[in-house]
Amino acid sequence: MPPTADYSASPVPVRDDLREAHARILEHLRGPGSWFSGAQRLAIAAESRNAAHCRLCRERKEAVSPAAVQGSHDALSDLSDPLVEVAHRVRNDPARLSRRWFEETLDAGLSDAEYVEAVGVVTLLAGADYFCRALGIPVFRLPEPLAGEPSRQRPLGAKPGEAWVPMIALEDAEGPEADLYPEAPMIPNIMRALSLVPDHARALQASSNAHYVAVEAIADPSVRRDLDRPQMELVASRVSALNECFY
Repeated sequence: MPPTADYSASPVPVRDDLREAHARILEHLRGPGSWFSGAQRLAIAAESRNAAHCRLCRERKEAVSPAAVQGSHDALSDLSDPLVEVAHRVRNDPARLSRRWFEETLDAGLSDAEYVEAVGVVTLLAGADYFCRALGIPVFRLPEPLAGEPSRQRPLGAKPGEAWVPMIALEDAEGPEADLYPEAPMIPNIMRALSLVPDHARALQASSNAHYVAVEAIADPSVRRDLDRPQMELVASRVSALNECFY
């Protein structure tokens, strides 16, 4: 049975495209990915929510530098320590992630592609969770995992250069990734950020299309929804500043 998102406590109506986007995120997260099974992906998702109750995360948030506080996370799963670290840090303290921290995470045993898959799980779920928080409703219940093995396929078009991890450029989206990006005058880097795990990049685009504007319309300042585009960007900029988004 496909997962559903419960809006019964919402004080306002929720658009159909947003309902579809949230259902797609839950469906995406419960299936096997490139490097993790559906059960592992949901465990990463649950760990990311658990970060809000983690003693180590709380002490690190209060410290001048997160590196100044050592210890173990209050984990609720049997995921490896590097995966728990990514799930907690990306969800709970993203403004202070550093290249050094990223490299130490890889040195601890994660591949760059596994890192991207874990980050994608955390961030896609966070978007849905914060939507619920804005409405004042409970977060959506995580669904049951789907059976199956991860594909373990690394896209050939992913190349290093502009970010901590390799990404697929528009001109390199070929073969199985030929449909990765729409016809558009530009593909923002944020839309390429998860492309080392192509299905994550597809899920991110579908979510962005509903919560923001379609990728094809990002370069058009005249596009609008209930808000004009300048109003959208003002809200987005304010939220980014409050979250100390270094991107």
